[in-house]
Amino acid sequence: MKPWKKMLMGLGLGVLVGILIGPKAQYVKPFGTVFLTLLNMLIVPLVFSSMCVGITSISDIRKLGRVGFKTLLLFVVTTMIAIVFGLFAAHFIKPGAGMGLSYSRELALDNTPALSKMFLDLVPTNPIGSLATGNILQVIIFAIFLGLGINFAGEKGKPLARFMESLSEVMFAMTRLVMKLAPFGIFFIMIWVTGTFGVAILFPLLKLIFAIYLASIIHLVVVFGGILIFLAKVRVGPFFKGMGDAIAMAISTTSSSATLPTTLHCVEQNLGVSKNIANFILPLGCTINMNGTAIFQAIAALFIAQCYGIDLTIVNMITIVATATLSAVGCAGIPGAGIVTLSIVLSTIGLPLEGIAIVAGIDRIRDIIGTVLNVLGDGVVAVYVAKSEKEFDETCYNHTVNVSYQEGAMPTESKS
Repeated sequence: MKPWKKMLMGLGLGVLVGILIGPKAQYVKPFGTVFLTLLNMLIVPLVFSSMCVGITSISDIRKLGRVGFKTLLLFVVTTMIAIVFGLFAAHFIKPGAGMGLSYSRELALDNTPALSKMFLDLVPTNPIGSLATGNILQVIIFAIFLGLGINFAGEKGKPLARFMESLSEVMFAMTRLVMKLAPFGIFFIMIWVTGTFGVAILFPLLKLIFAIYLASIIHLVVVFGGILIFLAKVRVGPFFKGMGDAIAMAISTTSSSATLPTTLHCVEQNLGVSKNIANFILPLGCTINMNGTAIFQAIAALFIAQCYGIDLTIVNMITIVATATLSAVGCAGIPGAGIVTLSIVLSTIGLPLEGIAIVAGIDRIRDIIGTVLNVLGDGVVAVYVAKSEKEFDETCYNHTVNVSYQEGAMPTESKS
């Protein structure tokens, strides 16, 4: 049986068992937590090594500039379009209309970052400290500069480049070991989620969930489908088939970072993207390319405004687009991070922060589609950039072999 089918089976059985045992699901939570901890154990060294290898493998500085420009441009443009779709969905569906809540006091959230501080903190003062604390944005910045330094050092930098490549391969081998436990980890995670929150959590905020899912599906079809068909000029079907394992992992973990090892595997082995392109784009994307999170922040902001009967102006809407784009870029690829950065959007346009408590209850449910959108967005950009740089195996893409971790295949080598 293919890995993604095992993962979906684990997910479905976990939901069923969670409904049956209810609150007793808390007793199996540690088993799911162990699996997530194993994934988190891989994230920092995997991102650091693969990002550095991605930079060093593109020795042509002009090519690196082209790849970086295309990647960042698509990340920003697709994120802004996602926010606009979210605003339209919330405007027409009006999920918060008629609730008639009154504003009492500001909700104090711990660790809510200021927007200016978030960008000032991008550059690490202590790279070792950033690695130790798992600050992914700072790790990526350091990996980029380290990769550039290795390239500029020439022959003297090659021993370090070989070490980073070896570290990257070792991390992929560790990933394959951990991924063998994925169906079991997903099973226990879903038992706890379903048993703790119950299916009834869907009903109080059903319209909000519907708006988020509708906007996400429209974005998936129109934007991602458009990029694949009109820019990359490939068929859409093989893309979704090849990303099957990553989709299953995204649904169960609701974490772009935890899904990164699976995403790298799917994009390289199943979609035919060269290793250096995938290693550059995907670690970067799982940190700053958050289309799903952006849609949530836009819809949640309008939902909260509607709940409190606050009318937003066109200027407010434009501010939401700008602020949500920036906060989505700074949002960590972990479950619940969107709730924290939502406070930035609300405070910028003067909405009551206590409204966050209203949407917090459905955060896990909306995070399912949000994480899937984030992960697929990274894959779409990787396919387009690889195709434009002639580092794309279209035969592999169209056949979509779906090589599993269990089969022990290594990522596709660079074709450059």
